[in-house]
Amino acid sequence: MKEKIRENADPFRDVREKSGVLPCEFQGETLPMILRHADVREAAKDWKKFSSDAPFRVPIPSEEAVRTMRQLPIETNPPEHTEYRAIVEPFFQRAKQPDTIAKVEALIAEMLGGALARDSVEIVNDFALPVQSRALTYLLNVPESEGHKWIGWGIHVFRVQDGEFKTGTVLEDYLRAQFDRAEAILSTDAPSGDDFFSALTQAEYRGRRLTREEMMGFANLTFAGGRDTVIHSISSVIAYVARNPDALAYLREDPKRIVHASEEFFRVFMPLTHIGRVCPVDTDVHGVPVNANGRVSLCWSSANFDAAVFDSPEEIRLDRKPNPHISFGFGTHLCLGAPHARLIVRSLLQALCDRVEKIAILEAAPHVEHEAAYKRTNGFDSLTARFTAR
Repeated sequence: MKEKIRENADPFRDVREKSGVLPCEFQGETLPMILRHADVREAAKDWKKFSSDAPFRVPIPSEEAVRTMRQLPIETNPPEHTEYRAIVEPFFQRAKQPDTIAKVEALIAEMLGGALARDSVEIVNDFALPVQSRALTYLLNVPESEGHKWIGWGIHVFRVQDGEFKTGTVLEDYLRAQFDRAEAILSTDAPSGDDFFSALTQAEYRGRRLTREEMMGFANLTFAGGRDTVIHSISSVIAYVARNPDALAYLREDPKRIVHASEEFFRVFMPLTHIGRVCPVDTDVHGVPVNANGRVSLCWSSANFDAAVFDSPEEIRLDRKPNPHISFGFGTHLCLGAPHARLIVRSLLQALCDRVEKIAILEAAPHVEHEAAYKRTNGFDSLTARFTAR
């Protein structure tokens, strides 16, 4: 199956083909956005030239105003990154375990059943957000009731809908309380828990216990890093199925197609446009000079549409293979949450195939990133749909 991409899905094409670098202003700083697939992958591997050892400055826009600790392990370089990552990776690999898979499948079945029983459902806040929040409890091995608290934080932990930063410290206050609880138990004779927070209070890094700041850094990334990205992925997949009523029939013909379709959705509906790196010394970035301690952008979303790598990249092909997209990054900093995101999208597609005949979009407000040098449609601010059962 094929469909042309929607407006503004690839705003980088002309510059990517002409020069491969797009200077763009963020927070008063001009960053060269690296656009070509090969160049982005090369930069992602070269951590000495393009460093992640830059607290608060890896996200774009930078986040000095909304958190007080370095996010771990993403804001470190090897070998520290490798050692930090090993501490928490077992929790993210739970997405590959049968019991976690079964829980995610049951959760999506429950949410889909509720949607089918209603005349309409708002997908972003009333479907995707609960799925993301509740599914995260399975990874972190905490009570599912915690997910209901996280739902109350909204789509973004740090930003409101128009992109401005939120005020207050709701996330940090919550994390401190969780670590206080876990450490209080650790100081007694009571058995320590096996949840994410308890594990971090017992974890060691290079022969010592983690500091509270390090614990907070891991938890901050866990709650902020995969939130709106998963939500945008869910809503984009549902919108695609609604616009392409033959898609589910196509996937039903061979369940193996769901894997290829999922990867194509990750390629096209890349929820994270780009990420930052810092140049430790003066650097030439494909003809654009960057001063020492200046930043560059690795533009994942542009790389995913590079015609030098993807045949007819403007088409959504549910059977695209091979599909070397870099929606989960590349190199050392490959996304910890990739197995979890894949599980959610594949489970969603399977559930839609099993239970849904068609989806009608009743109202849609696409989310559009407006920056100085580009405009990109990315997911939805709201999406109201009606589901019809098979």
